[in-house]
Amino acid sequence: MKTKSTGRSTIKRKRSAVTSATKNARKPSGVRYALRLYITGQTPRSQRSVENLRALCDKYIPNQFDLEVVDIYQQPAMAAAGQIIAAPTLIKSMPLPLRRLVGDFSDQNRVILGLDIRLD
Repeated sequence: MKTKSTGRSTIKRKRSAVTSATKNARKPSGVRYALRLYITGQTPRSQRSVENLRALCDKYIPNQFDLEVVDIYQQPAMAAAGQIIAAPTLIKSMPLPLRRLVGDFSDQNRVILGLDIRLD
């Protein structure tokens, strides 16, 4: 099939390319985040950190994260293996690079930057 190179068909092709790029930008990237949050019991600060982190993940990377919550009082060996010296501490092991964040995760911009979440 031959196509004519007119100004009109060129415009059509450009529009369809832009539409295609826009549709692709809205699709999930397929990157899966592996997160481990170390907390200290059922303290208000621990509960707040879990709530803040889950809300952020549900909002910015829905269905793209695995969150494991580890209570260092109940599992001190895991805290030692993870070299945890403060809590709450979040470790992002995937995607690389590995990142560690400490706090209650109330500053969403800081957490997004720390986890290297790409916003489209």
